[in-house]
Amino acid sequence: MSSTNSPSSLDEALPVLVIAAPVRFEQLDPLLGEGKVSPATLVGVSEPRLSWRYETLAPHASSAAMPHLGRQSAYEIEVCRANSSVETVRVDSGEQILVSWPFAPLNSRERVSVRVRGYFGTEKTPWSPSSVVEAGLLVQQDWDAQWISPSAGAAVDHAAPVLGTTFLVEEGLVEARLRISALGIVVATINGLAVSGDHFAPGWTSYEHRLRYQSYDVAALLTPGENELAALLGNGWYRGRVASFDLHRGAPYGDYLGLLAQLEITYADGRRVDVSTDTSWRAGESNILANDFYDGQFTDLRTSTFLPVAELDGNVRELPPHAALLVAPTAPPVRKTQCLPVRTLTPLSEGRTLIDFGQNLVGWVRLCVTGKRGDRVVVRHAEVLEDGELSLRPLRSAQATDTYILSGAAQEVLEPRLVFHGFRYIEVSGAMLNPADIAAVVISSDLTRTGWFETSDPAVNDLHNNVVWGMRGNFLDVPTDCPQRDERLGWTGDIQVFAPTASALFDVSGFLSSWLTTLGDDQLSDGTVPAVIPRVFRTETPYAGWGDAAVIVPWTLFERYGDLGILRRQYGSMQGWVEKVGAIAGEDLLWTQGEQLGDWLDPLAPPDAPAAAQADPGVVATAYFARSTQLLAWAAEALGYRDDALLYEERAAGIRAAFEQKYVTEDGIVFSDCQTVYAMALRWDLIADVPRRELAGRRLAALVARHQYTVATGFLGTPLILDALSDSGNIAAAYKMVVCRENPSWLYSVDMGATTVWERWDAMLPDGSVNPGVMTSFNHYAFGAIADWMHRKIAGLTPLAPGYRHVRIAPIPGGGITSSSFEHVSPYGGIGVRWTLRDGLFKLNVQLPVGVTAEVRLPNGDQHDVGQGEYEFLATDLTTAKATAATLTA
Repeated sequence: MSSTNSPSSLDEALPVLVIAAPVRFEQLDPLLGEGKVSPATLVGVSEPRLSWRYETLAPHASSAAMPHLGRQSAYEIEVCRANSSVETVRVDSGEQILVSWPFAPLNSRERVSVRVRGYFGTEKTPWSPSSVVEAGLLVQQDWDAQWISPSAGAAVDHAAPVLGTTFLVEEGLVEARLRISALGIVVATINGLAVSGDHFAPGWTSYEHRLRYQSYDVAALLTPGENELAALLGNGWYRGRVASFDLHRGAPYGDYLGLLAQLEITYADGRRVDVSTDTSWRAGESNILANDFYDGQFTDLRTSTFLPVAELDGNVRELPPHAALLVAPTAPPVRKTQCLPVRTLTPLSEGRTLIDFGQNLVGWVRLCVTGKRGDRVVVRHAEVLEDGELSLRPLRSAQATDTYILSGAAQEVLEPRLVFHGFRYIEVSGAMLNPADIAAVVISSDLTRTGWFETSDPAVNDLHNNVVWGMRGNFLDVPTDCPQRDERLGWTGDIQVFAPTASALFDVSGFLSSWLTTLGDDQLSDGTVPAVIPRVFRTETPYAGWGDAAVIVPWTLFERYGDLGILRRQYGSMQGWVEKVGAIAGEDLLWTQGEQLGDWLDPLAPPDAPAAAQADPGVVATAYFARSTQLLAWAAEALGYRDDALLYEERAAGIRAAFEQKYVTEDGIVFSDCQTVYAMALRWDLIADVPRRELAGRRLAALVARHQYTVATGFLGTPLILDALSDSGNIAAAYKMVVCRENPSWLYSVDMGATTVWERWDAMLPDGSVNPGVMTSFNHYAFGAIADWMHRKIAGLTPLAPGYRHVRIAPIPGGGITSSSFEHVSPYGGIGVRWTLRDGLFKLNVQLPVGVTAEVRLPNGDQHDVGQGEYEFLATDLTTAKATAATLTA
């Protein structure tokens, strides 16, 4: 965060300038107008937790000599309320992340200013810049709006409806807030101007339990006199096709779209006037004749999307009160993040044009075209080509096609409003195009980037970049498996393996917290966790590695963000899953019953049977049972639930013992004798006997060598294999797997031109043809979980305490890589690790923020314990010589 260069109130003889950065709040929903950001942050709770970090100048000496500089000893928080009253609270604590609100709870719509300063021993920092927080609507009684829907003409096969009203605005307007939600997705305008840059609001939740509402500062869009408020409704997830392979399920949540809107206008004399949805509103059809996430959008530009409200000729009806709880978002909205130009444009037969954007992405295409009135322009999307044409088979039933009927205007901009696509290539028919007239609009949840990684190996860098792009495309309101075909679902198995990577690359604290709330809503009463969240399947089966997301994802958020609150909130869900599995396993503590997805997409499994992996399903399931039970024990300990901690610690030990007795032989062979079962047994400490554990490590290395360092693991084994090799003393084998270029391997896809991570290792065959399987996505992030190992082993940064408060920095060079860097913005601030290996000299540079300590281990075994500051470590002989260390001076 930025800070001002005000003088420090620390003793000027001290070598560190410490300045408090602005306060952050746990719930982030900026009050936005188009092109305008309000200084307030909206929260949907009465007692928001607070976080802050410190920015420092480089010290002249290590903080080990002056430990009070490395960690805050106390803090003061000041709140200023609307009546100008000021209250200050001092807390003697070193905590600065997600601390409790120390004041009286906020009321709905209350707006306060907050600032903080820290104490380091007897010294204190300046006050931080003030941050303004505004409470949303905290109780259902704050809503006087009614749910409405068009009275007629709004079936799924009709045009997308527009609902609107007119209202008067008097002189003396002070502020205006639009609170809005929808059954479906909504695009709102005031006087013809979009109220925000958000897309697909209110997003996808378990609609029967919880519906989000957005709040926007719209004062700048209002003018004295008559004004118009209108809302375009799309099918979105609510009424569009979802999970088409499940009996072509459509309209999964309801047959009718709905709108809830409450425009709150406040005047200088203190009056508040609400303009709310009711039966006085009008309805009409837009020019969007069809819209579906899978199939695309059909738009007739001969009429307008938003007609003047006076021309809306339909009535609306009031819908019954919706049972869902209305909540403010905790995740960032979906927004446009960038635009990509055309890389190549190739004319095809029959007036078609093939366009390559050079990057597999998620979003849509913006075209500037001219044509006669009634001309039809068709845009089709695909991720890859076959024989110079779009490869559409991987889309399955998804049409992924946008169609426009032109109005005949001199120039028309074609851009969909209610759909998105996953693509690198498009085919356009019906228009003559120049590259300057075309752009790919990239969208995703508007996550803040927090991690940047690079090495001396360009192919490894490309692989990491592919992981980043895959995450961008699939973190779209929910963590989807793929963004292009008739699926796009929040598969629990995918996100539980990828969560550590995701949290290192972007701030996903609010995004995944929101998704976990939906997981808890959709979890069955017996503890079963649905295979996808939000839930869409009619029946559910407890799957090992998928249901475990209920435990693993909250624990990951606790590890990476220091968020004890997420463990407290999700604890019942975590416990419910572990108890469900315990009931299945029974007294012998072995999960051998029921259907399993297993080590999904093991490359050695038959192409038409992705669950038929080498790893025995019972071995995999019992390993996950042990892992989740252990994590639950640690969560109980962190929360202070001592009885539960002892219970689950004992149970986890019992499961590990049962696993070892049942599945591990005296000579260290794990049943089914494949890489995944060894990876799980080694990584999760399922073999207590040290000699057997060492033998298992050797066996794993032998299996990896037998496969010539290509990948022989699926969704569940792949994120563990490199760590299992590294931890068992086989780091060279791990590096050989990373830099292997034969199929199946990570770099095979890079060499084949991939710009995202693939679902199958051989999604594209060596001859350039597409894998004939029915599941062939070219944008699937699960196998990109390798990036977490890159960050921890190649760059060397591993969090050891929640929120990166204590870290290990221990790079391990290998694979011919001669340099690496990783910069990560932790909750406490930026952590930087950079190393080079040149002519036998290893040089490591480390940067730590206030509040973070590190144990630094050099490749020769030398170790240093350091606190905030910047350091350089040198080693001339990585095997025998002692390293020298010196802190950098300013």
